[in-house]
Amino acid sequence: MTDAWWGQLPLLNDPWFYAVAVPAVLLVGLSKSGFASGFGSLATPMMALVIPVPQAAAIMLPLLMVMDAATLQQLWRHRDRALVRRVVPWGIAGTVVGWALFGVLSGPAVAGLTGALTLAFLAQRLLFPPRQDAPPAPAWVGSACATVSGFTSFVAHAGGPPLAAYLLPQKLPPLAYSGTMAVFFGVVNLAKWVPFSALGLIDLRNMATALVLLPLAPAGVWLGVWMTRHVSNTWFYRLAYTGMLLTGLKLLWDGLR
Repeated sequence: MTDAWWGQLPLLNDPWFYAVAVPAVLLVGLSKSGFASGFGSLATPMMALVIPVPQAAAIMLPLLMVMDAATLQQLWRHRDRALVRRVVPWGIAGTVVGWALFGVLSGPAVAGLTGALTLAFLAQRLLFPPRQDAPPAPAWVGSACATVSGFTSFVAHAGGPPLAAYLLPQKLPPLAYSGTMAVFFGVVNLAKWVPFSALGLIDLRNMATALVLLPLAPAGVWLGVWMTRHVSNTWFYRLAYTGMLLTGLKLLWDGLR
């Protein structure tokens, strides 16, 4: 009976999809933990090589929720409370903007804009590095980055780079950085469910396909949390910036094609 029921699920059956989706989901899990932060924004563009961007985003949403739960269980107590209060409301506002503009802006346009902003931040950090005694960025910068992050997260699950552009210069301990990111995206991803449903993206085929990929979600998070705890601050941030560089290049390339 179980085999017959499973066999009737309307799964995606393209082997090329799973060849791309399996590493993509593991990559998001690593990024969710804070380790290799930035790489996770590559997941939806990777899956979009074989399926439309909205469908890739819908399949990823329940997986992200499982990853959020696993990450929050590990990192909740490490969050920076002041930063969470500053960025979370603006992240939700960004998802509302994404919902309002969904279908107006093309996927490539959003990808290209996100990639350009990411690379601009990295160029600024490289060419004009802040002094050790430089004050933190003003609150409005955090609000703007969080809003952009909520928007790009809604349309392509690519919200990591904009928020990282604000959080990385704060020079938080790795676990505090990861915990703050985890709370932000846990709330933002939860806020996506109603809009995604209203847009018709939450259907049986997408959810059944997500169910097949589900075991990979916590595996990537747990591995990433372990690595975050055992990697030095220097290498943690080197990997974070490398992830942002590769993500920015990939998203910009998608926007210019």
